[in-house]
Amino acid sequence: MTVWTDTLKQRIEAARGKRPVDLLFKNCQIVDVFAGVLQETEVAVFDGQIVGFGERPAREEVDLAGAILCPGLIDGHLHLESSMLHPAEFARAVLPHGTTSVVADPHEIANVAGLPGVQFMLEATEDIGLDVFFMAPSCVPASHLESSGARLDGNDLQSLQQFSRIIGLGEVMNFPGVIEGDAEIMDKIQRFCGKVVDGHAPGLSGAGLDAYLSAGIGSDHECTRLAEAKEKLSKGMFIMIREGSQARDLENLAPLVTVRNERRCMLVSDDCHPEELATRGHMDSMVSRAMNLGIEPMMAIRMATRNPAEYFGLRRLGAIAPGCQADMLVLTTLQPFHIDRVYKAGKLVAAAGGCLLEMVVKTAGLPVTMKLSAVRLEDLRIECRGQWLRVIRLIPGSLITGEDIVRVVERNGEAVSDPQNDLLKVAVFERHHGSGRRGLGFVHGFGLRSGALASTVAHDSHNLVVVGADDADMVTAVNSLRELGGGLAVADRGKVIATLPLPLAGLMSTASLQEVVAGNSKVNEAAAALGATVEHPFMALSFLALPVIPRLKITDYGLVDGEQLAQVPLFVDDAPVRE
Repeated sequence: MTVWTDTLKQRIEAARGKRPVDLLFKNCQIVDVFAGVLQETEVAVFDGQIVGFGERPAREEVDLAGAILCPGLIDGHLHLESSMLHPAEFARAVLPHGTTSVVADPHEIANVAGLPGVQFMLEATEDIGLDVFFMAPSCVPASHLESSGARLDGNDLQSLQQFSRIIGLGEVMNFPGVIEGDAEIMDKIQRFCGKVVDGHAPGLSGAGLDAYLSAGIGSDHECTRLAEAKEKLSKGMFIMIREGSQARDLENLAPLVTVRNERRCMLVSDDCHPEELATRGHMDSMVSRAMNLGIEPMMAIRMATRNPAEYFGLRRLGAIAPGCQADMLVLTTLQPFHIDRVYKAGKLVAAAGGCLLEMVVKTAGLPVTMKLSAVRLEDLRIECRGQWLRVIRLIPGSLITGEDIVRVVERNGEAVSDPQNDLLKVAVFERHHGSGRRGLGFVHGFGLRSGALASTVAHDSHNLVVVGADDADMVTAVNSLRELGGGLAVADRGKVIATLPLPLAGLMSTASLQEVVAGNSKVNEAAAALGATVEHPFMALSFLALPVIPRLKITDYGLVDGEQLAQVPLFVDDAPVRE
């Protein structure tokens, strides 16, 4: 008899009452996600699994005094890197909020470090008290308009299927390529035939949507309008309703959810920044908000438990039932959704809002990702080649940017910043290959009166981006991050005044959630002291380099028109000033 069959035999004996179970939860109600009701019963746990309901011999009994047992919550789509935390610390941050499993797309670190980056994430998420499943990143690089740290082709993605926690293909952002039958993206999708393939198709409808879905893509998390979500739902897509740190769509899409279709809907975060984890929570806050927006409590819970489990084929998760993993939350009340304790595979991992697990940080195996030579003042020089400039315009609260045409401010033959009129220089330095390539431009909307901000969090390729009122301070900020190996930095009058080191691929810290929140607050406060008027200056900076979002962006190749997906010149001839 093998070890597995012996364990299975013992589990069956425990289910029959022929062997004592490890835990028996008594005097409780369970959230029955199948029938959509609360059910009074006892719950028996053996070897980390639920083996049955009702009284039976137990090594330990837990009297819940009428409390509710709810399945552990599942985030069906997120990028762990956006938390800026090591995965083990991310687990410690979300477990008290009832999140016991996540499905992550590691395309942020893959765009920096390629396959070694994905393998690092797999190793760093072992035995952390949180089940982390991964989708193979389909968009490395995200576009041809920037320099990423790696390129993953079909063979690379195929190699990832040897890992049991790679369960499908991550969000297929290149929806025009799918529609046009691009050979490379077709090859990637074909290699995941029969597995889950996630989508990313903002605004796509009609025949274009039909073509996209004909490739076998199953979900979308980019719906922002009710009509868009209804069409995609009616054409068979699972709708991931996003309520993250950067994009919050739940209020707009809550009316979509009805008793007839809620099994095709789930709640996801996409991006979860450290301050949000510390103050708002994680999946628990989404379930609560869904209820407050009128979604019936059982439906809201299913959207964060059984629905994602069934979509991703995670049959042992998302329910309290025999054969399921014993991931359970003890709720004092259902609405409001208040968590008292969290059990993971039958082990108590969080109580009274705190995690009971120690943080074990694994950093081995991640390659050096900062290959940038020291930056000099002359690297930021922009020779005047006309009277008019094409300028990026920030739009408050949006990833979308505008485009302005303004008169050049010239000094000694150079185009320079004009902080009095909120015209700041912006630059992106390629940091992955040591090419020395850089893109230079200008931006409206930051409000800096002096100093500079720099970051290696710059979606999606995560080169080094810097904005400033003064070239010398821009150089100081860039070189400080070069020495740190990545992170966020603020410089003024020739000195670095605040930093948040992110030594793991320039994206993540090895510090605790509290330390990262404190460091992030420090750099944001320093930016505000220099006059930054944008609400989240480093977040805004990180998305300036994302060329697949309209309209005007900047990469290491220069200015990019996000609508035409093409480079555009900085200088414009004989153009009037736009109001």
